[in-house]
Amino acid sequence: MKAYFIRRLLLVPITLFGITLLVYSIMRLTPGGPVEQALSRLMGSGDSKRSRAEAGASLSASQVLEIEEEYDEHKGIFRGYFEWLGMLPRDIETIGREFPDGSDEVIIPLPGTVHEVTVSKGSGGQPEIVPQEGVDTSAWRVRLLTPEDQARRWEKWVKGVEIGSMPNYRAVLYKPKFAGLFQGSLGYSQKYQDPVWQMIVQRMPVSLFYGGIAMVLIYGICLPLGVLKGIKHRSWLDNFSSVLVFAGYAIPGYALGALLVVYLAAKMRWFPLGGFTSDNFESLSFLGKVNDLAYHGVLPLACYLIGSFAMMTLLMKNNLMDNLAADYVRTAIAKGTGFRVAVFRHAFRNSIIPIATTFGANLTIFVAGSLLIERVFDINGFGLLGFSALLEFDRPVTMGVLFVSALLMLLGNVISDFCVALVDPRVSYK
Repeated sequence: MKAYFIRRLLLVPITLFGITLLVYSIMRLTPGGPVEQALSRLMGSGDSKRSRAEAGASLSASQVLEIEEEYDEHKGIFRGYFEWLGMLPRDIETIGREFPDGSDEVIIPLPGTVHEVTVSKGSGGQPEIVPQEGVDTSAWRVRLLTPEDQARRWEKWVKGVEIGSMPNYRAVLYKPKFAGLFQGSLGYSQKYQDPVWQMIVQRMPVSLFYGGIAMVLIYGICLPLGVLKGIKHRSWLDNFSSVLVFAGYAIPGYALGALLVVYLAAKMRWFPLGGFTSDNFESLSFLGKVNDLAYHGVLPLACYLIGSFAMMTLLMKNNLMDNLAADYVRTAIAKGTGFRVAVFRHAFRNSIIPIATTFGANLTIFVAGSLLIERVFDINGFGLLGFSALLEFDRPVTMGVLFVSALLMLLGNVISDFCVALVDPRVSYK
């Protein structure tokens, strides 16, 4: 069994590599990305060919290149992905300048300093950095873009508009650094400029709070209720509880959340309209903080739980009824074993085997939660972070959320296999 779980754990990074590479490639190939959005803002919203041509006339090749480099779109998909992994150095600072007409040198200011450096075309097309006296440029590199390279990039991003005039050579000063996943960095948000790890960590407690309580309540209520329904099959208790759990399963959590916000929060004012805590949460006592969390958490938790009871309860009930009808349970009862012992010592353990397979898979839901419920109640959680990043084409945040979610999913599958091995001694994984 040890060898099996070692193999499963070794497959986790390989699977993560495939998932993240696929999603990164799709995001790079999807039209309407951040570069297109930035260019559309500069060129206006005109749809006619004439209006685009007029807007393109006021747009320079340097502006297009600066936007492309700002959003790290000037490199190929594989190069960008391996930079995100940290296997290749990424450009943490860049600044470009176009050579003056008829000159082989251009002056470029060093970012974050008051110094300037001179970049020359050099011999053989290899640009050279000529620093001022006493200025350290050992961490900086330079690349040269030909007019043809800039024209190709113009055609890539500004489709249907002729470039006004062929630009001169362009020198790009950049500082390379290994700053990727292998170095413990997920980059910076393209919209908010905050570290992605920091954004995820800030929102993780919110999802852990709701996900943890939801899982405890689901397993703590559904398992006993499923056992009770299996024992009291076709009784009034079984029928009444079935109506309740199926009614809850038919109501989407976000739809129930909208009703609760309108009636219980807005009209009755029994609960807050949204948010995770009050504005004065930090100044409250310990009991005050617990009360404030409960005050804000009742309605979202009701929406989290409303659709989760049916599947788990009926899965427990049906598995228990199948095992109660099995020959080994009838034999145990025939030999004098009490019904309670036959249920909880024999049938119950075999009945929770299918449920054990779902425990690890719930880890993703445990953290990610429901983005629609978070949207309704204005809860800034992990799920809403990923949803907002997708809408905003914020690639670093999207990749960070994807990495955490995929890692939890893969580890959850391993945990599910381990739980099955714990409850079913027949499983050896050899």
